[in-house]
Amino acid sequence: MTTKKVHHMNTGNGESSYARNSYLQGTGLQRSLPVLHEAINGIASKLNGIPKCLNIADLGCSSGPNTLFFMTNIIDSVHVICSEHNTKVPQFQVFLNDLFENDFNTIFRLLPAFYTKVKKKGDECFVLAVPGSFYDRLFTNESVHLFHSSYAVHWLSRVPQGIENNKLNIYMTKSSPTNVFEAYRKQFEKDFTKFLRLRSQELIRGGRMILTFPARSIADPASEDCCVIWELQAKSLVDMVTEGLVQESKVRSFNIPYYTPYEEEVRDIIRKEGSFSLHSLIGFALNWEPYDTDKMNTDVPGIHTAKLIRAVIEPMMATHFGTAVMDMLFKKYEHRLVDHLATKKGMNYNLIISLIKH
Repeated sequence: MTTKKVHHMNTGNGESSYARNSYLQGTGLQRSLPVLHEAINGIASKLNGIPKCLNIADLGCSSGPNTLFFMTNIIDSVHVICSEHNTKVPQFQVFLNDLFENDFNTIFRLLPAFYTKVKKKGDECFVLAVPGSFYDRLFTNESVHLFHSSYAVHWLSRVPQGIENNKLNIYMTKSSPTNVFEAYRKQFEKDFTKFLRLRSQELIRGGRMILTFPARSIADPASEDCCVIWELQAKSLVDMVTEGLVQESKVRSFNIPYYTPYEEEVRDIIRKEGSFSLHSLIGFALNWEPYDTDKMNTDVPGIHTAKLIRAVIEPMMATHFGTAVMDMLFKKYEHRLVDHLATKKGMNYNLIISLIKH
């Protein structure tokens, strides 16, 4: 199964939307801001100053507020750099990319307020949508100065082939056969290699690329920091099979096109592909629920995590299992998460990598 037509985050601004349930991703994005600032400094140094028009692309932008947060911080960073060098602030051209089914309209509705703030500072920023898979070409040769992607490149272009024997699992887990781990690893290697090759064609020489994505902290592909959250989802599906609400064959035929690599895997693929120098690689852990308690009620850990995962995976699961069972499935999933977090701490390991095109 390819992901182009079925994979997108929950749309709109409702209770289960990605726009209202992407706080964890926003927290990871905040961690990447120093790396982004350094990358812009690097571009300015390479080009002997910021170009008159800075072309930036956000790959896998989705539909929440994080993209506008990213754009605002890019503009602020450029202001600081231009002030330090006593140079004029450039025009900004920002390309928002995601798959064709992405809810671009939710972002577009936020743009008037964003443009008003930009114009008050005397800046010019032009935002364009570029729908399509980032596993295909998206831009003309050497036309982009900075690529950014936050919580997107861990999604594979397709479900790995040859994993029909993954029992009642929906991702890698300790009970998965050996070939399942290898199939996932090979699919990520193939996809990430292609992703790097395509972006190198579109990026200027000396251009930068900043990627933030979930990974795993140890080499074991079934480690808890990357697999347990999907194991609990699989167990919720098995509960529904037991109750006669979901067919067992449906669970056996569903696997998530997702991969959390170990950092050495990432380093190895970058080295083998050869288009980029790895400027920096930073690993960090986030609590599953890194919420500001002044803004949200977190008395029962697990509830917000269930909403986050629903916002991310529901469209794909609804396509496979049907929309009628989604409410019950995610209620069961919420109960399992609450039980799990009552005795354990859920952690999500992440990588921020900064790349320079040769």
